[in-house]
Amino acid sequence: MSNLDAALATLVDPSLAPIVEMALVRRDGAYEAHAVDGSVRFRRHDPDGGPDGPGPARGWTFTVESVDGRNPLGDQSLDRFAGLDAELAHRFPDRTANAYPFAYEQVAQLFDHPNAPDVCVVHTAAHHWADQGGHIGEHGSLGAVQCRAPFLISGPGARADGVVGGVAAQMVDIAPTVLALLGRDPSVLEGADGRPIEGVLDRAAIDAGEGPEHVVGFLLDGCNPNVLLDAVAAGDAPNIAGLLARGTALRDGIVSSLPTVTLPNHTTVITGRHPGHHGILHNAWWDRSRREQVITNSPETWATAMDALLPGTDSIHLAVQRTEPGAFTASVNEPADHGASFSTFDLMRRGVRMVDFPRTADGLPHSSEMFVRPVKDYALFTQVDHHGTEQAVGIISGSYLGTEYPMPRFLWVNYALTDSAFHEGGPHSEIARASIRDTDGRIGEVLAALERRGVRERTTVFLCADHGMEESDPAVGGDWSPALAAAGLDVRDEAFGFLYIDP
Repeated sequence: MSNLDAALATLVDPSLAPIVEMALVRRDGAYEAHAVDGSVRFRRHDPDGGPDGPGPARGWTFTVESVDGRNPLGDQSLDRFAGLDAELAHRFPDRTANAYPFAYEQVAQLFDHPNAPDVCVVHTAAHHWADQGGHIGEHGSLGAVQCRAPFLISGPGARADGVVGGVAAQMVDIAPTVLALLGRDPSVLEGADGRPIEGVLDRAAIDAGEGPEHVVGFLLDGCNPNVLLDAVAAGDAPNIAGLLARGTALRDGIVSSLPTVTLPNHTTVITGRHPGHHGILHNAWWDRSRREQVITNSPETWATAMDALLPGTDSIHLAVQRTEPGAFTASVNEPADHGASFSTFDLMRRGVRMVDFPRTADGLPHSSEMFVRPVKDYALFTQVDHHGTEQAVGIISGSYLGTEYPMPRFLWVNYALTDSAFHEGGPHSEIARASIRDTDGRIGEVLAALERRGVRERTTVFLCADHGMEESDPAVGGDWSPALAAAGLDVRDEAFGFLYIDP
């Protein structure tokens, strides 16, 4: 038995079934998903692929070669657990009840990266990373709740249909959609895996030249779409509710790319590429050729995270500037700032001191005191998001840190508070709801700045997240590493799920 087969046999042993949903591998040109109750082997057909690598995912098709028992990826329903009531009625769903939207595409793209793992372990919906400092709220898997992020759009060139279901959308589709709104041919975004989300675009307005002059995007990191839409309906997010009143939100959410974690999907939003194609493979991974760990998602590495992008990777910023020389774009509090004219992290790389960073969250506007005082991360990201709001408002107003700026054609604002709060208490907690209220207030500040600048009616605003967030079960802890070690396997586990055998 090969070491790969030994690892698979260990991972799908019934003793690990409570924490291992499935194990994914690529071998002999095909892809496999293995679970305790079955496996599937499938193959990708890529008409646009060539000697230099695969073509964009939008051209792929798949055929299943074999199934043994239950196909772990057989249910790819887009609407599973959509709506808060449906999610609450199915806490910790079993593998036989879960769904995995776009699963074949998600698996195939991952293994296109030269440093993809030998085995990608997908943890169960209930799994709580207790031994690794786990949280009540978790994400990272292919499962419906963890992969599904919110998407809402409002303004010129966007439909105004309220909350709609049945729209199949992925994170890779956001960048082409932004370019379509701005009147660009989305094909100018080189190597994009996605295509415009036609279900949210007012094509007649765009074709008539009545699209927006500016696009502003907000990312609410780690925000569960069921919870967000419920908060809007309950009156907890009046500014987002105002956007929805004149826009469209996807009931079934938008599907993030595997792994459904932070920096890979921040980068996917901006580039229109899956992680296996843009190069930010995970928050951490193993570089086989250099025999060293790559970490991108930490305070020490955020500013240089984009150094790991694969050559030739495009972005919204670059595509806008390429098609409109002199166009100004801005990226606020976003490590995935590839090509932006203004970037918070570029200021950091150049040693520009942003002296107005608040020293404490106490007294800041849109700050829930009941969580700011006792929860360290809530306080920290309240400060970070307040600072980001001040940057965005300054840029829209025309001046920040003594430098004058034109109104951005594309402005991107990353908010981190929701991720920390949803992790801390889980998506259905009061701290999670408070983070939505606070972030909604900050979004309101940016919208007010657009109004003062006189561009609000000519600006389309969209809101998304980088991944979903699901409540875990603290009683279902544990790690697969001891079992792999007991089997005599030398395995390097990066970011809890990327396994490199005999590294």
